[in-house]
Amino acid sequence: MSQKLVIVESPAKAKTIKKYLGAGYTVEASMGHIRDLPKSQLGVNVEDNFEPKYITIRGKGDLLAKLRKEAKKADKVYLATDPDREGEAISFHLAQILKLNPEENIRIEFNEITKDAVKKSIKNARPINQKVFDAQQARRVVDRLVGYEISPILWRNVKWGLSAGRVQSVALKLICDREKEIEQFVSKEYWSIESELLKGKKTIRTKLTQYKNKKVEIETEKEAKKIEKDLKSGSFVVSSIKKSTKLKNPLAPFITSTLQQEASKRLNYQTRRTMSIAQKLYEGMEVKGHGSVGLITYMRTDSTRVSDEAQAAAKEFIETNFGKDYYPTTPRVYKGKKNAQDAHEAIRPSNVHLTPEQVKDSLKSEEYKLYKLIWERFVASQMASCKLNTISLEVLNGDYKFRASGSSVAFDGFMKLYDYQSEEEEENTAIPELDENEVLHSKEIKLNQHFTQPPARYTEASFVKTLEELGIGRPSTYAPTISTLLNRLYVERDKKSLLPTDLGKIVNDLMSSYFKDIVDVEFTADMESRLDLIEEGKETWKEVVGSFYTPLKKDIDHAESSVSKITIEDEVSDEICDKCGKHFVIKNGRFGKFLACSGYPDCKNTKAIVEKLDVKCPLCHEGDVLQRKSRKGKKFFGCSRYPECNYVSWYEPVKETCPQCNGLLYKKYSKKDGTYLACEAEGCGYKKKVEKANEED
Repeated sequence: MSQKLVIVESPAKAKTIKKYLGAGYTVEASMGHIRDLPKSQLGVNVEDNFEPKYITIRGKGDLLAKLRKEAKKADKVYLATDPDREGEAISFHLAQILKLNPEENIRIEFNEITKDAVKKSIKNARPINQKVFDAQQARRVVDRLVGYEISPILWRNVKWGLSAGRVQSVALKLICDREKEIEQFVSKEYWSIESELLKGKKTIRTKLTQYKNKKVEIETEKEAKKIEKDLKSGSFVVSSIKKSTKLKNPLAPFITSTLQQEASKRLNYQTRRTMSIAQKLYEGMEVKGHGSVGLITYMRTDSTRVSDEAQAAAKEFIETNFGKDYYPTTPRVYKGKKNAQDAHEAIRPSNVHLTPEQVKDSLKSEEYKLYKLIWERFVASQMASCKLNTISLEVLNGDYKFRASGSSVAFDGFMKLYDYQSEEEEENTAIPELDENEVLHSKEIKLNQHFTQPPARYTEASFVKTLEELGIGRPSTYAPTISTLLNRLYVERDKKSLLPTDLGKIVNDLMSSYFKDIVDVEFTADMESRLDLIEEGKETWKEVVGSFYTPLKKDIDHAESSVSKITIEDEVSDEICDKCGKHFVIKNGRFGKFLACSGYPDCKNTKAIVEKLDVKCPLCHEGDVLQRKSRKGKKFFGCSRYPECNYVSWYEPVKETCPQCNGLLYKKYSKKDGTYLACEAEGCGYKKKVEKANEED
């Protein structure tokens, strides 16, 4: 019997695929890339037309020996790495190392790990796509040139261990520019006016929008008071009532960026966590009654396309479970972005009939929540529109026009499964039956003072959206870019917001002064477009790299001779080192800020920055409870008398005691209940909702 070898990237993927292929197939994992540019040197011969020098990644020798052995035994070898540029590059290098002919049909790919998709890919094996590999190679070489030639300038002049990057540096500039906008923002006062009108006992909330058919702009309280006086002397008369039916359409199924944004908003997941969970769902999970199953399609995509088979399965599921009224007259097709690759499908469940509830007991909580989000978004995207009965009301008081709008659901459609609020939707107001020219009694006129607000800091969700809109990076780079900025301590999180550190601002100023192209949004987006042209065969990779490197080299040479040494002063704290008597300074580490002795290197004493709570230790009743951070940066609470007292808790204790049993209360959080206090005593079960004003963001 002939033996075939299939090489994938991960053991989880290998396990799932082996189940589908069965006897006659051996499935092995390459564990990601097996060759790359060397870490210890540039690895690109600039003098020889940018020829890269690839070496075997350290620690992969035994794995390669095993793959070579299995390849020799096999009658046929298939390379089934991920269906993107990185996957094509891994297959290219595997073919070279295993001495396979890249022009033979050895490359297979699938967007979902299902039995049909895997077996179909074997039948449709193809040669390795040299153009796709060239696009990846161009990106790798360009990124290496930027990182390895600019970073040393930062090491010598700012701080050892810093880095520059083609995508990372422009991303940092966006965050720094937003911070400058906030710092330079001058707030302006303005006012709005609402009128609460009565129809019998029902209240209608209306907003002043126009004066003499022009938009109302009220800048001072004096102006607002003058309008209030005019309104009180006049009458509120219904001038227009418009009723109509409006269709609200479902959103497209997820692509990488929208999945990251929605997981952040709905599940509070960081981008890195979202992609890590999605990778597991794609590669295969053990599901009771089904074995190892790939639950979703490939999660790095910018395409909203859905296969005919998936649409047919969705139609069957919707009509069976919701009724024929819930399926549109024709299958839904979503228009993709202008520069979308469209090589993959949208992110969707591999088997729509495998509902979230069916897999819930087999998945961890975070895996179940993300699968449920993906499943519901996809099914909803194929459902009928929601029909809304809308009413728009205009009320005149002299030359002042007030408006209100309301809506009610006539047919829920896709909203039976997946609701969303669009940015265009106005505040919904309950509007009773009214007649034109009807006079309404004024219950209250409200004058509201406001101040213009600066632009909001980026959250991970809004930052990913911005990167996508500007064409910076690709689906596979959004999460790693944010992680790099955080790990390099260029950016820090303040609750959900991303803000630049002092170090980040210094690096950005240097990059903006000496490497304008690298931090230019249009330049970076153009490079992404040129990588796409390489993949399409319209440009050669060495020409693209050459046209990029020529101006870069001039900037590097100028910076080498011009950049001055920048000294970063540490913030001095009030605390004194208990070993040498000098002041501690505040340092930034991988897991946040900490105290280090200013006498370093003579004194290497360090100390965690702790926050004391107004709560006595519940174990020894002598020490204070301190908020600390674990080695991995996770917040926990412990006694100030440690190690004499070993009290520790992941939850924050509060001063208030349980009214039922006088036990200790802890502050906890859940998506369902928000922040609440819960009693620690076994069998008590006391819970109390924490009001939003006191709730931590």
